[in-house]
Amino acid sequence: MSYLPSTAAGKRTAQQLSDTSRALYERGWMPGTSGNISLRLPGDSGRALITASGRDKGSLSTRDVVEVDALTGRASLPGQDRPSAETSIHAAVYRVTGARAVIHVHSPYATVVAHRAGALDAVVSVRVERFELLKGLGLKDPAFTDLPVFPNWPDVDRIADDVADRLAADREGPPGLLLADHGITTWGDSLGQAKNRLECLESLCQLLVLSRTELHVSRA
Repeated sequence: MSYLPSTAAGKRTAQQLSDTSRALYERGWMPGTSGNISLRLPGDSGRALITASGRDKGSLSTRDVVEVDALTGRASLPGQDRPSAETSIHAAVYRVTGARAVIHVHSPYATVVAHRAGALDAVVSVRVERFELLKGLGLKDPAFTDLPVFPNWPDVDRIADDVADRLAADREGPPGLLLADHGITTWGDSLGQAKNRLECLESLCQLLVLSRTELHVSRA
């Protein structure tokens, strides 16, 4: 069943997801049906809208979203379409960070770094340092950051557990993470902030790739 918002806030939130999805698709960061975006409903931090599974992100409409419990990822209305397969990762971010928006895309440079640095069976970190653009992430110390790279387990809930554990242990870490061979996830207090952080991290990954320097990877 397609999403039918019952409130003006629900309609606005669905429209934000639709608009952002198309914008990221046009940049080549959400090709085909890949990627997912979620946003908590205004005035109700316990619920969120997330893009439905298997939807073309270039033509996503306001009806192609699913209302879920923000902290568990379970659909909160009966008979809805299936939410994104990675909903549990969004829920893990919401539980630990208190963010209001989460974006996951397959932007090319971040995906390349995730492919080069990622391990099959352990969480690792990629050191990003010296670049001026680090200041765009709002870090307490913008001289460097260690960007976590998680194994791309077939069981998405296992990825979500890894993410929750890492974020709980490092609340001062960057507002983003990589999935090995997969892509990048960012979050923020608003969809705009999550998108800005995504742009900064993708650009930083581009600089790492273009610099042709060896990645500084360590066990997390």
